Parts: sequence; structure tokens; C-alpha cells
Amino acid sequence: MATQQDKRLGRIVSVWMAGGFAITLALAGDMTLNAQGIASHNSRAPIDVDAGRIVAEGRNDRVSFSGGVTVTQAGLTVRSQRMLLNYTDNGSLDIQRITATGGVTVNRGTERASGDVAIYDLSRRIITMSGNVRLQRGQDTLNGGRLVIDLRSGLSTVDGRPSGGASQPGSDNGRVTGTFTVPQGN
Repeated sequence: MATQQDKRLGRIVSVWMAGGFAITLALAGDMTLNAQGIASHNSRAPIDVDAGRIVAEGRNDRVSFSGGVTVTQAGLTVRSQRMLLNYTDNGSLDIQRITATGGVTVNRGTERASGDVAIYDLSRRIITMSGNVRLQRGQDTLNGGRLVIDLRSGLSTVDGRPSGGASQPGSDNGRVTGTFTVPQGN
């Protein structure tokens, strides 16, 4: 027989999967960083989660996933060492924030985004990936310190500093770099 805590955890995971998976959609979007490009992904498709451990902290309104977390949905895969989901529960669950840390990678087909940390603030509808951000689409690459996607405005930016502050030792002096293939004519 399922305990109340088990039922609550199941409800939290279900709500998160249905409403909070947009972080993965936006991070694997176009190299043009157009947040509207996520619309083609089937966010209602079944979602699979694989983690070494899931802990529900009801008193703190959060669920943590750890031990090499893998989330897949309709050809899209997100991997990180840890994911933390913060929510409020006032009769219905409201996911506030999803934070993925520890080698975050997002893959869809030939597209890949990677960074140290990814945060999806659902109330503000802003996705931020920071620390060694690298976007790849086929042979094209874009590197920076931080990627910010505003889902309300559709504006996406990449800058060279992980938190918008001073550049880190050994960094490319806070610069955004990229390599893009040029179509060859006959």
C-alpha cells in the first residue's frame, strides 16, 4: 500500500514532468537561440526518469534527484549529476524552479547544449545555463559563459562570463566564441 509520502512524490514528479520539462526544450533549441524554436517538441510525450536516488523533502517543498540523472522525452535527453525541484503545495502543486548541476547536457538529434548548471525559473519563465556553456548543432558551435533565454519575450543571449561578472582565470577573457560552417556552392 502506497504511503502518503509516496503518493505526494508521485504527484510532484508527474506535475514536474508535465510542466517543467521546458528547460530541456529551450536548451536544445536552434543555434540561432530563438526560444520559439522549442514549439516543435512534443512536451506531452511520455517522460522517462532514471536516477540513483530520489528524495522528497516535503517540509522544504523540494525533490532532489541524484546519482547520474537522465531524463528523456520524445527524442530529447537531459543528463546531470543532480536535479533539484522546488515547489509550493497550496492544495495543488506549483513548480517554482528546476536546477540541474554537475555536467548538464541536453541532446536532441544533432543538437547538444552543455554547461555546469542549468536553472529554469518557471514563475519568471527564464532559463539560465552557466559555466562552460557550449551549444553544438552539427559542425556549428557557440561557446560562452552564460546562456539566458526569456521565454516570454523570445530573447536569448550568450555572454562570456558565467554570472555576468568578472572573467574567470583561464577563461577566454569573457568572450563569446563560435565556429560556423558555410554552405559550399557548386
